[in-house]
Amino acid sequence: MEQTLEQIARCVERGKINAASPFPPDLAGQDGAVELTRKALAQGLEAKAILNQGLILGMQRIGVKFRDNLAFVPDVLLAAKAMNAAMKLLEPYFKEGESRYKGTLVVGTVAGDLHDIGKNLASMIIQGAGWKVVDMGVDVSTEKFLNAIKENAGCAVGMSALLTTTMVNMEKTVRAIKQASPSTKVLVGGAPLNQEFAHKMGADCYCPDPQRGAEYLESLAAGA
Repeated sequence: MEQTLEQIARCVERGKINAASPFPPDLAGQDGAVELTRKALAQGLEAKAILNQGLILGMQRIGVKFRDNLAFVPDVLLAAKAMNAAMKLLEPYFKEGESRYKGTLVVGTVAGDLHDIGKNLASMIIQGAGWKVVDMGVDVSTEKFLNAIKENAGCAVGMSALLTTTMVNMEKTVRAIKQASPSTKVLVGGAPLNQEFAHKMGADCYCPDPQRGAEYLESLAAGA
């Protein structure tokens, strides 16, 4: 059974969706995440074990590779597709739709900024790590972030800025969140940011890459 879980993790990491998927070429014709998840269920493995020790493990691995420049955007996209395809088989086994999530992360690109590639990649990797992601999109105002916090009690907030001109909007939003809800954890990322600026604005975590965000949230879930 452990071998099946490892095979599932490997398929997610490599982006092998199903047997019909031609990618990656060296796994052509072999079972993918979908078939192996179905096999794991038939073996009597619990859905939670398949999720944590198979699907999430695979996404964690691709997240680390992406952080270390050993994998690229297309690799992350395929891994997310493989995980989501297999997740459809697990959904009926979770009695409550929210029960599989470790917590909630509200994400968005700050006001005045329309870039979303970094935000989307972070969302996929963090969702793959077992978190519910509420994506607010781009050009998100401070008010919208604050409303989302009210609507998602106990959530963390992740925000992105890809333009130096919108960093001031990020700072304004972080300060407003901390004033309205001091306990809400705020993660920030984006090309023009650095640790010093993140600390100055009051953010709890600077994320130079999506995996750093996933690891920080994992530390919160573990009570570190």
